[in-house]
Amino acid sequence: MVYVRQHAAEYGVSPDRIGIIGFSAGGTVAVGAALQYPPEGHPAFLAPIYAAASIFKDKPVPADAPPIFIAAATDDNLGLAPESVALYQKWVDAHKSAELHMYAKGGHGFGMRKHNIPTDHWIDRFTDWLQLQGFLK
Repeated sequence: MVYVRQHAAEYGVSPDRIGIIGFSAGGTVAVGAALQYPPEGHPAFLAPIYAAASIFKDKPVPADAPPIFIAAATDDNLGLAPESVALYQKWVDAHKSAELHMYAKGGHGFGMRKHNIPTDHWIDRFTDWLQLQGFLK
């Protein structure tokens, strides 16, 4: 986060619009980056997708926590759906902006591949959310 923010001008992006998204273990890393960061490494938004987040259950949500978008599937074969729900509730309890999309079917690792089920469109919901948050202006 710090490196990308420091080099934002080189990449042609606004440093206040740099967030983090991660899938599965990468989602866990994304959550960690939003719960513990140096001031110059604060993510503007967070999007853990079917993340294992229970390792952070005792870590408080920072006062300046970024808005969070969460997507997962109830039938996640790794049993991670409740962790997404708990993470959402943790953000809500801290009075922070949070959005949760829990799909009935999709398993673990639905990603960006087409499966002809509703998880095919989670990226559209994420885009809608980014727009609503003002990150796509």
